[in-house]
Amino acid sequence: MHRLLLLGCLWLLAAPPGSSIFQRPTGTPAPPHLQYLLEPLHPTLHTQRGATATLPCVLRALPRNYRVKWSKVEPASYRESVIIITNGLYHKNYGPLSPRVRLRHGHRYDASLTITDVALEDEGRYRCQLVNGLEDESISLTLHLEGVVFPYQPSNGRYKFNYHEAKRACEQQDSRLATYQQLYKAWTEGLDWCNAGWILDGTVHYPIINSREPCGGRLLLPGVRTYGARDKQKDRFDAFCFTSALQGRVYFIRGHLNFKEAGQACRNHGAAIAKVGQLYSAWKFSQLDRCDGGWLEDGSVRYPITTPRERCGGLPEPGVRSFGFPSKEMRIYGTYCFVGK
Repeated sequence: MHRLLLLGCLWLLAAPPGSSIFQRPTGTPAPPHLQYLLEPLHPTLHTQRGATATLPCVLRALPRNYRVKWSKVEPASYRESVIIITNGLYHKNYGPLSPRVRLRHGHRYDASLTITDVALEDEGRYRCQLVNGLEDESISLTLHLEGVVFPYQPSNGRYKFNYHEAKRACEQQDSRLATYQQLYKAWTEGLDWCNAGWILDGTVHYPIINSREPCGGRLLLPGVRTYGARDKQKDRFDAFCFTSALQGRVYFIRGHLNFKEAGQACRNHGAAIAKVGQLYSAWKFSQLDRCDGGWLEDGSVRYPITTPRERCGGLPEPGVRSFGFPSKEMRIYGTYCFVGK
């Protein structure tokens, strides 16, 4: 050990003047110097659906004839869409975010972007660009929604969705197709699912914690396994959906109801039969815990468990358990209802 330290010291003494063991490799571009924009202290902002979020962009000086342009990189296409442009005095909003965005304008150097009533599709990478002739510069920030990823398949079995059907199915269940980052995070938190599913960028994956024969074999390491990009029209898989906090409440009504009666029971209380994404959200964010199977809007029967116990499925991990899609005429289950704020 002492010999290694001695060799290291001798190497430093012998190094040419001005050289450094921390020098950037030859050919690696230096990070751009920000003359007007302040580097954000926290490049990732964490929020939830329904909240108000502000992405910071502050100028250290005001150049002449400048503009600030906010844009968003869409995760499904990697295209950049303009959100708002300002010259410090006037501004113009663009695109679907237009009704929910404004500039904070806390002071004359402040070009921060405020998004109200944050939606699932707002997650992603944003860019604040100072447009100033030859001295253009920009910073990137990421808006991250806290949420939960869940696998989803229709009543007629697994591997029935093409990409567009999977996207629509998630949206119908108060969610959206998950991004790869969301699926990967869910895997690190314990999501273990053997069926492959679409995600937002058109690729197909499945997350495995416990390697086993039906899921690629015991010799493959745990991880988020991938089928890569697939034909969005022809290829068929399940879906991985993502949802965030609810703007409302999910609750259970006891009874021996068929599917039609379950929907009516919720309507009698001024509510609607809950969607799958709403039940997952209530389980994740409100710690909804019930041992009772209940009808949901898609015709499935599920129940949320936050404290695992022997008589509630017997599984050791928390989760939303499923009885699948029983006959809608069965009068065995209660129903989960959703009422908005």
